[in-house]
Amino acid sequence: MVTVMPDANRSWSRPAIVLVLYLALASAGVAWSTLRGDASVWRLGGKEDPQMLAGIVAGIFLGLGFVFASRFATHRFEWGRALHRDLRALLGPLPGAEIVVLAVASAFGEEIFFRGALLPAVGLWLSSAIFALLHVGPKLRFLPWTLSSFLAGMVFGQLFLWSGDLGGPVVAHFTVNALNLRYLSSTDLG
Repeated sequence: MVTVMPDANRSWSRPAIVLVLYLALASAGVAWSTLRGDASVWRLGGKEDPQMLAGIVAGIFLGLGFVFASRFATHRFEWGRALHRDLRALLGPLPGAEIVVLAVASAFGEEIFFRGALLPAVGLWLSSAIFALLHVGPKLRFLPWTLSSFLAGMVFGQLFLWSGDLGGPVVAHFTVNALNLRYLSSTDLG
């Protein structure tokens, strides 16, 4: 009998780690929501007529609005350029497929947990504050990222409350992350 031992030098790829972490976050959100007795983490309880399509369209426009604001800050303010350089250095090179994995995983994982499960339990302000705490960087220069994450949490949360469906916030989150990660990866501001 031949026993095959796993290669001790083999490490997990960044996309695999991201998928596992965000799957765990989404699973925690679904489990918590289920334990609370919510019928669905995707739909807001008590909302009779969810506005799924309108929420998705609004999510596209809101996501593009956040992307525009981040580009504006990057090109207009030194703190925006410094944040861009720091995030770029922190993330390193990102191939296109990895950008898609990161954007999809974070959009679904974070929205299921923070908007679908946490928001109905603790409210818009506290769920947005906790979401922002997930976006704290290693330096004080990352503070604008944290503050913009709080604002995004408020806007995505309000979109969820209005539409009653998580599709809009997921689309908005994906739009922001996919376009901003692509820009970070492709644009060196020296």
